Amino acid sequence: MKRFIPALLLAASAGVIAASPTVAATSQPSAAPTQPLAASTITQPTRVGNLPGYDQPNQYLARRATKIADNMEPVIEHADQADQAAQKLAALRSKTGKRPNILVFLLDDVGYSDFGFNGGGDAVGNATPDVDRIAKQSLVLSSAYSQPSCSPTRATIMTGQNMAHHGIQVPPMYGQAGGLAGLTTLPELLSRAGYTTQAVGKWHMGENEGSQPQNVGFDDFRGFLSVSDMYTEWRDPEYNPEVALSPERYRYILNLPFNKSDVHAVKGGKIESLYEINTDTIKDLDQKWLDYTVGFLDRQKDAAKPFFLYYAPRACHFDNYPNDYYRGRSAARTNYGDCIVEVNDIFKKVIDTLQANGELDNTIIFFASDNGPEQEVQPAGRTMFRGGKGSTWEGGVRSPFFVYWKGMIEPRRSDGLFDFADIFNTSVALAGQPGAAVSKLVPATSYIDGIDQTSFLLSDNGVSNRRSIFYFWNDELSAVRVDEFKLMQKVQVADSVTRQGYNGGFSGTLQSAWTAFVFNLYSDPKEDESVAIRHIPVSVPLVGEMQRYREVLKKYPPRHQISLK
Repeated sequence: MKRFIPALLLAASAGVIAASPTVAATSQPSAAPTQPLAASTITQPTRVGNLPGYDQPNQYLARRATKIADNMEPVIEHADQADQAAQKLAALRSKTGKRPNILVFLLDDVGYSDFGFNGGGDAVGNATPDVDRIAKQSLVLSSAYSQPSCSPTRATIMTGQNMAHHGIQVPPMYGQAGGLAGLTTLPELLSRAGYTTQAVGKWHMGENEGSQPQNVGFDDFRGFLSVSDMYTEWRDPEYNPEVALSPERYRYILNLPFNKSDVHAVKGGKIESLYEINTDTIKDLDQKWLDYTVGFLDRQKDAAKPFFLYYAPRACHFDNYPNDYYRGRSAARTNYGDCIVEVNDIFKKVIDTLQANGELDNTIIFFASDNGPEQEVQPAGRTMFRGGKGSTWEGGVRSPFFVYWKGMIEPRRSDGLFDFADIFNTSVALAGQPGAAVSKLVPATSYIDGIDQTSFLLSDNGVSNRRSIFYFWNDELSAVRVDEFKLMQKVQVADSVTRQGYNGGFSGTLQSAWTAFVFNLYSDPKEDESVAIRHIPVSVPLVGEMQRYREVLKKYPPRHQISLK
């Protein structure tokens, strides 16, 4: 029997065994309920007949998802919660006379466990009282998934596609190619829907002209085009004396074709360099961007049009250079801890400004980090999970995440699955194009990996509309999660080569499983023990779900803009 089990999994991965229930779009499996469970029936665990045990909310392994458009991921539909969300939105629009404002507050390399609402904060030497206070009034999502690193995640938010489909699979560095040019973006669609669109902070999705923020839908941009270390590490003799203390090498970096300034641009215009960023001027960068953001929010007070604000602080990507006010202010007294304390104050200022301007009630706020903590350079962020930035272990892709909307979102926690691509679909839905409507807003050749999660967020006891999460290494599937189970076929081993120093998601080697590893993320959040052989009834549907998405990749092939392959 034991010899048969690996063959069974291999057969399933090759498509010999029938794919998971998701493949069939509309029919129901014989073992599952004939109708989707209404949201109101799953606010408490449900027991079926005389069977032992209980079903749980957000449990979809035995459920089918519905295909709503050929070029979109299938969804788990919940009619009751969709109705409740629609009623809430209609009542708010009747009150305000316009669509809701949308704010994405996206941090850089901040870990799942850095904030008090996820067990960090004071406990790790960087108090976050105001972030935690707002989180307590929000929907905190414990299973919200980014891509493994910053540029892929940012492009996912902008396009509703995972990194295989939008093609930005690694961060472009020091003049390397990157870019969103030619893709349909969230600010572009929101601009068409009548939104004022503003981006502030880190961009890092391509410096070529067609991919700059003012050319992909933003009315205005203030920030930098790349990532913190590109402006400082080669200048700093403490970190890179081999370059900083070599005039020839220093000039070489200085002359590479990347913008080295804090910049400004307006829609359709050219990038204007304001001043050069160096180890001195970077200290005040987030405060300057905060002032610019507050100015934008003040101008939106009582505006006829709603706004979309993509606010991406520099914090807390290495290297952190705290300004005079925050230096040493954290109990940890590290430059990373000081940066987290500054983040708390920045977020508080944004909330206070919205409140003072009377816009808080009409603004949905997504609070997140673009990936797990960077682990090769310390001090850095923290996560309770295995791995970090650059890997497809949970620590690399599970983000601290909550959604706040005063008076609209019931405060609670949920482990319902949420992908950062869902921000795209949900935002477009709030702008008036819900569900399958987004499929007609992009080219027929573009596959949308996001799902409209409006009803999940707004229903008082909402559950996720997403059945599965896919994990990628460049354009290849690494893993899939359904419910609490995760199947991995490609794994990153951080210390397989370098056994000393700090090893993280960008260290080590990539290895392929003979069949597959399966982890129960509830009993084993560190992903230390594969249960694939003991739990074949779970493993086979996971393999089927992975095979389903491989068929998607055949029909909608990966795009290669920048990759390590």
